[in-house]
Amino acid sequence: MTQTIAPRVRTLLLLLLAATGLLLSSAAPASAHAALTGSDPQQGVVVDKAPTQVSLTFSEQVSTSADSLRVLDPQGKPVQRGKPSNVSGTTYAVQLHGGLPDGTYTVTYQVVSADSHPVSGAYTFSIGAPSSTSVSVSSQTAGGGVVGWLYGFGRYVSYAGFTVLVGGAAFVLACWQRGSGVRAVQRLVVSGWLALTSATLLLLLLRGSYTGTGKVGDIFDLDLLGQVLQTKTGAALVSRLLLLAAAALFIAVLFGAYEKREDEEKRDLTFGLAVGGSVVAAGLAASWAMSEHASVGLQSGIAMPVDVVHLLAVAAWLGGLTALLVALYRAPADTPVDSTAVRRFSAVAFGSVVALVATGIYQSWRQLGSWSAFTDTRYGQLLLVKIGLVALMVGVAWISRRWTARLAEAVPAVVERQREKEKVGARATDVGEKEKAGARTAAGDSAGDGCGNSADAGASEGAVDSVGTGDSKTAGDAKRAAQLARQQAAKDVARQKRARDADPNRFGLRRSVLAEAGVAVVLLAVTTVLTQTEPGRTEEEAKAATSASSSSSAESSGALTLDMSFDTGGEDGKGVVTVDLNPARVGGNEMHVYVRRPNGRAFDVPEVKIAFTQKTKDIGPLPVVPDHITTGHWSASGVQIPMAGDWEVAVTVRTSDIDQTTVSKNAQIG
Repeated sequence: MTQTIAPRVRTLLLLLLAATGLLLSSAAPASAHAALTGSDPQQGVVVDKAPTQVSLTFSEQVSTSADSLRVLDPQGKPVQRGKPSNVSGTTYAVQLHGGLPDGTYTVTYQVVSADSHPVSGAYTFSIGAPSSTSVSVSSQTAGGGVVGWLYGFGRYVSYAGFTVLVGGAAFVLACWQRGSGVRAVQRLVVSGWLALTSATLLLLLLRGSYTGTGKVGDIFDLDLLGQVLQTKTGAALVSRLLLLAAAALFIAVLFGAYEKREDEEKRDLTFGLAVGGSVVAAGLAASWAMSEHASVGLQSGIAMPVDVVHLLAVAAWLGGLTALLVALYRAPADTPVDSTAVRRFSAVAFGSVVALVATGIYQSWRQLGSWSAFTDTRYGQLLLVKIGLVALMVGVAWISRRWTARLAEAVPAVVERQREKEKVGARATDVGEKEKAGARTAAGDSAGDGCGNSADAGASEGAVDSVGTGDSKTAGDAKRAAQLARQQAAKDVARQKRARDADPNRFGLRRSVLAEAGVAVVLLAVTTVLTQTEPGRTEEEAKAATSASSSSSAESSGALTLDMSFDTGGEDGKGVVTVDLNPARVGGNEMHVYVRRPNGRAFDVPEVKIAFTQKTKDIGPLPVVPDHITTGHWSASGVQIPMAGDWEVAVTVRTSDIDQTTVSKNAQIG
């Protein structure tokens, strides 16, 4: 039965890994964890006089380099001078050359947020009057391309390696100490160590290119590597490598000296290994907590220890589950995983789930901040998927507990039947030996009575022959007996394995644990993507700051800003269109149109058209076709409003050759 199950297991795991890769590849290459909340000059504004500097304000502190902030003229030439500097708090500025001519200027930025993720973007402003520009920023995405994909893959492998390493070792120490001598379990834990070590080295090499140029050729740039080592993320990765050296010593003791100790010595060594292993595992978990989401934002002093507990709980549950699955399928017949070990793991898993729920509630409150963020932000939507997967795993785990209970009830009966078989076999052996002994005695007596003289006569010859052949005969019999014993032992092991595999309770437990492991693979992938996604609280604060900035700008200048959501009905057809009309009065006006996705990113749609209608005076529609300036930005100058009143502003958005829609809003103009 194992021969038919193993290929299915391998096929299922390969499919799950493929689905995981698809999930990772479909995720955004990098998400801004520090959002742009303000700028001076503001986005889309037309200023009368050329500014002396451009400043950007983010939701948290960021790291900058010489090219982090660039200002490009309509021909694409840089007009900034010097390096960007931290003006105050989370505001960063770069100085501009004097005497800049009129036209539309593009501001691009690429920085690294305090939680280690690259942030990039661009916007435009105009001096004097808008103009066409040759600058294209649609392809500028921090952390994208091949390097971004490799970095995301390395993050997933590092999480998986940590989970298998910590959870597998914890399963052996806490649940199944006999497993320290099982080769399959040893290979699993060592594989986790190798995966985490390799992924950490890969992330260290990729880090400079990931947050900078994004070029594959810069992966082995030693200057970039030196810069990375001076950052918080670089220090965390180096610390992780040092802790992995200690973890290698722990593994050597666990699968070497520990296995050879007697039971009493094992108890003392178990305590030492548990303490040392816990310290190393907590340190490894802290290498994530000290450099990612938990290290910045609200209550970071509490969030980092909570994050460590969360990661350890994930590893104990998912890694222990993987070790249990390997033990159920690959443990030798003479060292099967018993129901006691499964029950112990069930208790460990229950404690891990409780810890996950408690820490997850705190993390959700900290990262989301409101109920609406569950559905209105990508982070909240992924979190809902994660919660659903955890609930599914708990349901499957409940089924596994039922199979464990049945297996525990069935084991005493099986043992009793085995003992009865051994007793019957022993009695039969005794009877057979007695019959053989009697037969040999009778044969010897008859030979002695009938051939006494010849026996006496040949005694001397028999003695001589026995001297020559007795040793070789004895050696041959011993060798034959050893061979038969090995064959019989192999038969017994095979028979025990067949009997174990035929047990419906064990088979049911295998299937349920395999299902848990399959869900765990996808859960780990969702968690990895979640750590690369902008927290919902940050996203909503950035939207609120941007909205407030736009409102204050409109109030001070008399400009009109209209936000309208649209859905063309096709694939990727949802978004928000914003119309800015300045000064929103009778006569000529400057108009800017911005199209964004629901997550706030610029949306490069093929066409946008505007029409103004005043139905009470039967005027219009007055069509306006704005010029495409850059990704998600259109502009038109000299838009004539013939008279004051309540105007309907209709916007037609086309997202593909066949998908378009028209949305409208009424506004008081003039």
